[in-house]
Amino acid sequence: MRILLLVHGFNSLSQRLFVELQGDGHDVSVEFDISDDNLREAVALFQPDVILAPFLKRAIPDAIWQNHLCLIVHPGVVGDRGPSALDWAILDNESRWGVTLLQAEAEMDAGPIWASAEFSMRAASKSSLYRSELSDAALDAVRAALGRVVTPGAAPVPLDYSDKAVRGRLRPAVAQANRRIDWQRDTTADVLRKIHSADGVPGLRDKVCGVDVFLHDSRPAHGMTGPAGSILATSGPAICLGTLDGAVWVGHLRRPTGDVTFKLPATFVLRGCLPELPEIQADSEKGYRDIEYSEQGPVGTLRFDFYNGAMSTGQCQRLLVAYRDALTRPTKVLVLAGGRDFWSNGIHLNTIEAADSAADESWYNINAMDDLAEAIIRTESHLTIAAMGGNSGAGGVFLARACDQLWMRDAVIINPHYKDMGNLYGSEFWTYLLPRHCGADNAERIAQQRLPMGATEARSLKLADDVIAVDRAAFDQSVQQRAQALANAPDLATKLQRKSDQRQTDESNKPLSTYREEELARMRRNFFGFDTSYQVARYNFVHKICKSRTPVTLAMHRDKTRWKTDRQQARRAS
Repeated sequence: MRILLLVHGFNSLSQRLFVELQGDGHDVSVEFDISDDNLREAVALFQPDVILAPFLKRAIPDAIWQNHLCLIVHPGVVGDRGPSALDWAILDNESRWGVTLLQAEAEMDAGPIWASAEFSMRAASKSSLYRSELSDAALDAVRAALGRVVTPGAAPVPLDYSDKAVRGRLRPAVAQANRRIDWQRDTTADVLRKIHSADGVPGLRDKVCGVDVFLHDSRPAHGMTGPAGSILATSGPAICLGTLDGAVWVGHLRRPTGDVTFKLPATFVLRGCLPELPEIQADSEKGYRDIEYSEQGPVGTLRFDFYNGAMSTGQCQRLLVAYRDALTRPTKVLVLAGGRDFWSNGIHLNTIEAADSAADESWYNINAMDDLAEAIIRTESHLTIAAMGGNSGAGGVFLARACDQLWMRDAVIINPHYKDMGNLYGSEFWTYLLPRHCGADNAERIAQQRLPMGATEARSLKLADDVIAVDRAAFDQSVQQRAQALANAPDLATKLQRKSDQRQTDESNKPLSTYREEELARMRRNFFGFDTSYQVARYNFVHKICKSRTPVTLAMHRDKTRWKTDRQQARRAS
């Protein structure tokens, strides 16, 4: 089946569907919703069997849905309508929510239904639910809908509000007034739910230290209490705000106006405004806890739950300290678990963009990433495992590959490339790690492509060593069981010796320092050279500038050479 993904942007759900549907054997192409003319052209070029819209911000033009089957992925239960489905579900404290595949018609979200799926809610941000539970349900619903589309005699079910099983309804867009915090009345759970409903977009608007900001990245502040609405302490990037019955950490803020209107660490946004406050260690029981270490017998686990997977210079440095501390423990296997939603997405483009010198901060950040990657590669006392339960991109993928083993959950999507960020060359020792683990041919393929990749493909290219097919809740337990088996295996000492011998051989053939120098020489030109592609791409990414065209890497129908070849092959096959 030819499926055209029509999207406002190539977000996490769109990437998941792109990868999974291609894996199911469909021909999938992508078109950004830029204009009616562009869309008509894309449909004429690709001639899709189905147009699938997982992420749109406007209605599909009449001329398209009236002449082509268009399926809308709506993030709500059957009967739910409106642009803030998941926001309302969180605010209303729903225990279960869902995804509905409906056919586009004149009235928004009111078309007949091809499929639906539900999932259990958890106390988490909107973006976290969207990337995980909602993404899983959406994939199930899309597959069910596509199966019905090709079934003779199958037809969608009209939306019928007289059916008592239909619990959704038309809701307006959530306004800031609908989730405004009443600091004198709202409990910690209330505050977290309101912030979660707006995270990541648009954020919850409030005033902190008299500064108008949007709140993002909230979590409970265990053991902290103080005047409701007041700042009680700081911890790493976060500020602690008192609530009626406790406190919350808020890790990131965004100003609505000014030169810097993108998300940044809260303490950075409020610099110069904060009073003298206690500083709570980020890894302590009461702290913000973006880095945590735990132990079970011979297995240590280091978690680093950085917001949106971005790793600033300071975060890389703190993680390196934690890593070195973990190596001093009497363990034999060290699991690097990343965060729930992301393992790592590499350098922190937002903090770079906000720096006095973006080029200098880029340089500091990539060197801090390299310091961490080098420490992992040079580790001889432990077997290291990257347990990738969440998505990863750019340098984060190669940081994970620095470990001896890379295990991926089957639903994870990775973007192991730098090129879309202004043709960055990349570092993190990828020129050493990819050929070593994947072989020269696969290394070249991985380095050159600009497409998202699923876990199955990553394993086939030897970028990943194993794929674990469990849900997110069971992933950590499965990793722990496998790590314990490695640590208790009778050949552990042999494996460690073999690892040490291989490292010495590799070092004698070409020192790590040489790989690093070569990569950073190319990166220096990206950061400081006359070509401003990286600076422009970073600015557009951070400021969320919409693309003016769909890249041909995604829009196969616009790659004239490839599309012509595919059509010729199809005709010969028929």
